[in-house]
Formats: sequence, structure tokens, C-alpha cells
Amino acid sequence: MVHDFRLEKEFFALLTGFDGEIARRVAIAGCRHCGGPLYQANYARKPRGAALAGAAEAFTLRHSLCCGQEGCRRRALPPSLRFLGRRVYVEAVVLVASVVALLVPVLSRASKLTGVPRRTLQRWATWWQEAFPRSPTWSELRPRFVPPPPDEATLPQSLLARLETELGGASGAASLDAVLCLAARLLAPATTSSVLDGSRFVRGIDVALEGGPLAQKMASCGVFRGT
Repeated sequence: MVHDFRLEKEFFALLTGFDGEIARRVAIAGCRHCGGPLYQANYARKPRGAALAGAAEAFTLRHSLCCGQEGCRRRALPPSLRFLGRRVYVEAVVLVASVVALLVPVLSRASKLTGVPRRTLQRWATWWQEAFPRSPTWSELRPRFVPPPPDEATLPQSLLARLETELGGASGAASLDAVLCLAARLLAPATTSSVLDGSRFVRGIDVALEGGPLAQKMASCGVFRGT
């Protein structure tokens, strides 16, 4: 998988566009605490691509919103397809490096291949095996797969393998960027707790975008297929 990892700026520009649309629609919905208006309060991050996705480091903006209602002023962090929570590495790197750590028997070798420190790989493995299977995102996502669902003991490898099969259809082949694009869409609710029922919210954006230019680009990544 590492040798096939060739995600360039166009891929991350695509995810950035989708993040912008998500933020716009979160703003339209208003503050979930008081119903007040939400205004842009974006901030810069320093994303890392390690040895896998250096192009991601050019996209530093994290969309964020702030309530304009006096007495509230609470922030809302829209779901993201680029950032997996507060992790400094972009989500695509977290996914691929975690798979490499599962496939390569020696962790130091996996670290050398991905450019991600051993301790970080170990921390991600613990999250995938222990925390993520108990998360609301996985509880909502798991039943949507045709039984049996992806094996929790080998997440995220089992998840990406299932998505590759679904996207590849009869040929059984799908590009890595298409698989990661779809994975990012499915995992978006796990990137924030600021939006109630994040899974339904992101799926609603998929429907709203159908037919538009961004949707056409996302369709080429497989985001509107099998979801």
C-alpha cells in the first residue's frame, strides 16, 4: 500500500472543498446550543504528511465557527475529511500508516516506511482496537455493511479492504485515493462532537451536493457510490 500511495495536492484540495461545504452548512443550521448565528472563526493548523503525503502540508486551514449570540459565543467545529480530531497527522496518513503497522511485523520497519514514530503508531493502534469500536461513529457505521462487517481486530485494514471491494465492484480493484476518499466521508462524524447526529448530517450534504461540480469530483473518488 505504501508504494501505491501517491496522493497529490489535487486530492487534498478536493477534501478541502468538501470541508468548506460542510462548514457552510453547519453555519446555516445555526448554533445547536442557542440557535444563534454562526460566523467563521477558522484557524491554521500545521498538518503533517510524514513520508506518505507531503502535499497535505500545504493545506493548513481548519474550518471553525463561533456563535454570534451575546451570552453564548460557543464554538462549533464542523466535521472534516482531512483532520481526524486533534491528531497532527492528516487522516489519510493515520489510515495508511496504521495499516502498514498491521502488515509489517517489525514496528521499527513500519516507522521507517511511513515516517511516523513508533510510539505514535502504537498509540493509533490502541485507538483503532479499543476506542474506535466503542465510538458512536462505528456503532452507526457497522450495521451498514453487508454481514460480516469489517473485523474490529484488524481495523483500519479491514475497513479499507471492504471499501476497496465495494468500490472495485466485479473487478475488485479500486485506487487508493478513492478508498481513502470514501473512508474520510464515512469517518467524518468521528472528527468532531460539535454536530448532533454527524453521520446523518454528512450524508445529507452528499445528497445536497449531487449534480454539482464538487459532487462530480467526489463521485470520481467514489464518495457517492455505495454509501
